[in-house]
Amino acid sequence: MDRLRIGALGAVVACAFAGSSGAKDARAAGDWAHYAGAPGGGQYSPLAQITSDNVHRLRIAWSFRTGELGAGLPDPERRRFEANPLVIDGRMYLNTGTGIAFALDAASGRELWSHDAKVSRSHAYSDPASRGVSFWRDEQAPAGASCRERILYGTLDARLIALDAADGRPCAQFGGGGQVDLRQGVDIQSKPDARWQNYAVTSPPVIADGVLVVGSSIGDNRASALEQGVVRGYDVRDGRELWRWDPVPRDPAQAAAQGWVPAQAATVGAANAWAPLSVDPALGLVYVPTGSASPDYFGGERLGDNRDANSLVALDLHTGRRVWAQQLVHHDLWDYDLASQPALATVQTGQGPREAVLQATKTGFLFAFDRRTGAPVFPISEVPVPASDVPGEHASPTQPMPEPALRLSRMTPVTPAEAWGPTPGERRDCAAQIARLRSEGIFTPPSVRGTIALPGWAGGVNWGGIAIDPQRQLAILPVSDLPMQVALIPREQFDWDDRDQYPDQEFNSMDGTAYGMRRGVLKSAKGTPCIAPPWGRMVAVDLRTRRVAWERPIGTLEETLPWLPLEAGLPVLGGATATAGGVTFFGGSGDARLRALDTATGKTLWDAKLPAGGQATPSVYAVDGRQYVVIAAGGREGLGPMGDYVIAYTLDGQGKEVVFQHGTAVRMTVLALAALSVLGLIAWGVRALWRRRARRRVAR
Repeated sequence: MDRLRIGALGAVVACAFAGSSGAKDARAAGDWAHYAGAPGGGQYSPLAQITSDNVHRLRIAWSFRTGELGAGLPDPERRRFEANPLVIDGRMYLNTGTGIAFALDAASGRELWSHDAKVSRSHAYSDPASRGVSFWRDEQAPAGASCRERILYGTLDARLIALDAADGRPCAQFGGGGQVDLRQGVDIQSKPDARWQNYAVTSPPVIADGVLVVGSSIGDNRASALEQGVVRGYDVRDGRELWRWDPVPRDPAQAAAQGWVPAQAATVGAANAWAPLSVDPALGLVYVPTGSASPDYFGGERLGDNRDANSLVALDLHTGRRVWAQQLVHHDLWDYDLASQPALATVQTGQGPREAVLQATKTGFLFAFDRRTGAPVFPISEVPVPASDVPGEHASPTQPMPEPALRLSRMTPVTPAEAWGPTPGERRDCAAQIARLRSEGIFTPPSVRGTIALPGWAGGVNWGGIAIDPQRQLAILPVSDLPMQVALIPREQFDWDDRDQYPDQEFNSMDGTAYGMRRGVLKSAKGTPCIAPPWGRMVAVDLRTRRVAWERPIGTLEETLPWLPLEAGLPVLGGATATAGGVTFFGGSGDARLRALDTATGKTLWDAKLPAGGQATPSVYAVDGRQYVVIAAGGREGLGPMGDYVIAYTLDGQGKEVVFQHGTAVRMTVLALAALSVLGLIAWGVRALWRRRARRRVAR
């Protein structure tokens, strides 16, 4: 292991990063045994074999294809492969969005077993994704016992699956034949035979001290009365439910005490935690990022701040008791769910180290709280925001914000003078659209005339979350600045046929309210976003100074302008992973490239073309003294090509390439040749014109 430079110092750093829990962890030094690398997230590996000096030697070690290309699904183009693969004792575990789990040899990519959860393909699902599986080892069971080591994950049809990690067979002692039905007791609204199913599990559960905790994904904006967004704790051995916590207070007295209208709180749904959760085993606390109560864009049927929705909530691991909560968006009207995993870290402050939990938001804000008490580690203030002009709506007059340096997305109004596009026609089109829409900066409420949302509902910071380098005290975040628009439609005017007029926008009925809605990207008729790039950036925040250490656009336009090497900055979806070697890996830009960035500066050190977009979070692990980085390359609709690939890289790898590699040097050469060709044509034209004029002078 000395080849990996993981000595005593590396072990200390790893323990500090994992939350100073001191708890027993199943992983060895080279394992990636939890989603995002640790029970408390953070997307960091203490491995240091790959460095800024040798990262240029990365090559494919192996590739694997899941075979999941959406066959039989009513909307195969929406399939999503967002897995963050686990690696334990040389074995890799991952799953597809459709519930097929795999075990692979982590050194070769050879399939060891697979298990198909048989999710129905006759339905469309509101979020057809899964971000991975969880691993648990029963230390009380004898070595070699069936299901002593387990792989657990949720499905699109809301089941918890438990498999024997050794052979992929269901663990019969867990629930009923290896599965638990999560659709019970949450007020499911969709009938079993309905085309659309809207209650699912898309993020892996967290497990500590024998307790498995899981949230849910709920399809937005169908109505005000939706499924309950309960978080539940289960006995990981037998699947028995231990507790449940509902972010919406159903008891009238509790609702009134928390600022809800009791009659509304009795019926409103969602506020669910669909993003990955985190756990501190030593404190016995689970950190839960909740979303908006239903529906997202009109709050007349859920008046008040909607406390515990859009909040970071700490629950007791064993009882589900709410220990503390911090609401980060009051009375959400923008679909500003807390979409990213809370990240546990030791933050160095002027008063000494603080055991903190960091939370990034779709607004592009970065918050930090004391892990035990919820007290802010970074200052927060209530800032006045625009009022609503919609009858029946009561927007919050203020919103909580961190210091200006930690507001990482654009917050200012969008004006017609800023309209952008590659052609004059597109700029005029965008300017006309902007002039019609309301835009007063971040938190401008939705309106009947239409409102510009910037950041939009995709972020800011989405589920890609935060990578934290504990040595350098850097938090590294992918941030999007893609302009969106949303309009409320009075109930008597709402018509699904209007989709013909707005073919690229999404319509939702928001039943039970006075309005329907439509929303979409603010773009020209040719599909260009109406503000200038970058639309996606990587941002590193120094946690000691609470200032941006570096930022850079990420993503080229090569998918639409082949081989163009310019980093315009495309919308990002997926997470980064930092390493002790000073290299941060990221594949979530829209140009289907895996990049290795210098953690200290953000400079690209290496990149590789992927066969499909890497809208996932890379895992970093070691087997037999070799360090690997692996990414699920499945793509995302609207963000480039789609696929079913798992690709692992290592130094001087000997695996077969799966796509032609054209690096920056080649792209620059092609660009230079193209420029020379254009200049040659111009010179030829000028010369021809001069000769023609010379002949005319002679003729006279």
